[in-house]
Amino acid sequence: MERYYSKEIECAPREQLRAMQSERLVSQVRHVWDNVPYYRHKMEQAGVSPADIRSIDDITKLPFLKKDDLRDSYPDGLRGVPAKECVRIHSTSGTTGKRVVAYYTKEDIDLWETCVARALVAADISDEDVVQVCYGYGLFTGGLGLHGGAEKLGCMVLPMSSGSTDRQLQFMEDLKSTVLCCTPSYAAYLSESIHERVLSDRIHLRKGIFGAEAWSEDMRASIESSLGIKAHDIYGLTELSGPGVAYECSVQNGMHINEDHFYAEVIDPDTGESLPLGSKGELVITSLTKKGFPLLRYRTRDICILSAEKCACGRTFVKMSRPMGRSDDMLIIKGVNVFPSQIETVLIQQGYPANYQIIVDRVNNSDTLDVLVEMTAENFSDSLSKITAKEKALVAELKAMLGIYANVHLVTPKTITRSEGKAVRVIDKRKI
Repeated sequence: MERYYSKEIECAPREQLRAMQSERLVSQVRHVWDNVPYYRHKMEQAGVSPADIRSIDDITKLPFLKKDDLRDSYPDGLRGVPAKECVRIHSTSGTTGKRVVAYYTKEDIDLWETCVARALVAADISDEDVVQVCYGYGLFTGGLGLHGGAEKLGCMVLPMSSGSTDRQLQFMEDLKSTVLCCTPSYAAYLSESIHERVLSDRIHLRKGIFGAEAWSEDMRASIESSLGIKAHDIYGLTELSGPGVAYECSVQNGMHINEDHFYAEVIDPDTGESLPLGSKGELVITSLTKKGFPLLRYRTRDICILSAEKCACGRTFVKMSRPMGRSDDMLIIKGVNVFPSQIETVLIQQGYPANYQIIVDRVNNSDTLDVLVEMTAENFSDSLSKITAKEKALVAELKAMLGIYANVHLVTPKTITRSEGKAVRVIDKRKI
C-alpha cells in the first residue's frame, strides 16, 4: 500500500512540484508539437512554438482545447502515438455530437491506475478491503478505472458494473464488500434497496468512492447516514484518463489534484482570462504525462475553486472544490440562470432522494420547467391529497430558490431511468 502514497511527491514543497511540472510541460509540448498536427496548427495560429514554453509559467501562451476540438478531430486527430502503440480506448457518450475517443498506451493505463490507487489510499482503503465496483464498464471510464486502481492496490475487486440490484446485494452481503464505487445517484438507489429488503445488518460497507455526476454535501450526508459509510469524492474525465485526476483524502475538504500528472488552472469562462487561486471559475487541465491522448489546456467546463493551502493530511497538492455547476449546463429559463444543483439542494433539504429529472420545453413561445422527483417509500404510501400538498410545497421552495415557477411531479420510486448508474438530469426539448 505504501507504494501508492508517495510522501516525497504528494507532500513535496510547492517549488519542487512546480519544477517537476515545468520539466514535464516542456517535454509534453514538444511531444504534442511533433506528433499531433491538429494541435500544432492551433499553436501556429496562436503564434507559439515549443521554444516559447520554458516553464509552467508559460502555459498561458498555449491555446485552449475545447470539446468541439475533440469532436472535430474525431476519431484520431489528437492521438499522440501510432495506433499500434495504443492498447485501449475509452469514449464519451456522444449525446450532443460525435463521440470523443481517448487513446491509452500501456504506460498511460499504468499511470492512470496508479492515480486511482493513490486516491483509494488517501481514503484509508487498503489491500484488506473488498471493493465492489458498480460504475459502468466498457467505453465508460468509471468501471475499469476504479477496478484497475483497486486491483493495483491489492484489494479483492468485484467487477459488478451497474444494474442487477438483486445480484449487487447478494454479492455485497455474501462477499462482505467494504467499499462501494459508483455514482452518487446509484449509491442512493442501492441504499433504498437495502432498506427495502431489510438487509442493513448484513451489509459490511465502510467506505464509498463516488463521482461522475454532480452531488451536494446534503446528498453526501444522506448517503453516509443511510449506508453507514464515509463517502469520498473522486474526479476525472474520459478526455484526461478518467477518475483519479483528483481525489478526496480523509480530511474531506476539497479534492487533491494529482499535480505530478495534471496541471490545473481556473479561468473566466467568458473571457478565457486566467484567474488567481481562490477564484471561482472554469477548470482547465493539462495532461503532463499522458502520451496516447495528450491534451493541453483542456477546458473541462466544470466550475470550481482551486486552493493551495496545505491540507491537514500533509499533502501539498492543489485542491479543487467539488464542481459547483458547469459553464455549459446552465439553463436559461425565462431569462433566469438555473443550475440543476440548485434544484437538488431543495430536494435534499426537503427529505427527498436526490433522483430527479428536469424537463424544459417551450409552449406558445414561453419556457416551461417541469421537475420530476422520485418519492420515498414513505411518500409513496401517502394519499393523493397528501402527495398533491407535498408537490405544492416543493413548488413554493423551488420558486424561492430559483425565482421562477416550476411544475413539480412526484413519481413512483425508481421511475427515473439511470444509464450506467448515472441519472439523466436534464432534458431540454427546446433544442429539438
